[in-house]
Amino acid sequence: MTETPNPHIIDADTLTGGLRPIRRVVLALGSNLGDRAANLQGALNALADTPDVEVVGVSPVYETAPVGAPEGSPDFLNAVVVADSTLHARTLLERALAIEDAFGRVRTEPGAPRTLDVDLVVVGDKVINEDDFVLPHPRAHERAFVVVPWSAVDGDGEIPGHGRVGDLAHGVDVRTITRVDGLELRLE
Repeated sequence: MTETPNPHIIDADTLTGGLRPIRRVVLALGSNLGDRAANLQGALNALADTPDVEVVGVSPVYETAPVGAPEGSPDFLNAVVVADSTLHARTLLERALAIEDAFGRVRTEPGAPRTLDVDLVVVGDKVINEDDFVLPHPRAHERAFVVVPWSAVDGDGEIPGHGRVGDLAHGVDVRTITRVDGLELRLE
């Protein structure tokens, strides 16, 4: 995954007053409470309305069984958004959390049903290992609900340290993921 327009530019994330590189950003959307389709569309609209974020691709919508959720949890609708951005990785994470909050996300136990999940999967080739922030998303490479939709919109995308998503999509269990025909997220 290269950064545009110049892959040799100094990473200005730690500098002030200079140009910041444009990075390919991938976010995974999911919803299993409320009007799931409307929640995903709202998240896409909010991302598209974010200054310094240009959405360049949206995957088809998939329905998936919940992973690591309490028994009886409803199925998720999932999609992936590919964008270009000059925002700092931490700013993108904060924006994702704010979008979740705007859609009534309640954070309880891990895996609990939720109105909206907006996961920051990759920001260019950045690798971050902090207590409250890890990039690339630590389990994205093994989750069908991330790599299958992502490969449908950008099969050549890469997860740093794990490889091309088109290849990763062939290595995950796809028995619990189904493309939803007739449901499409649109940039408005």
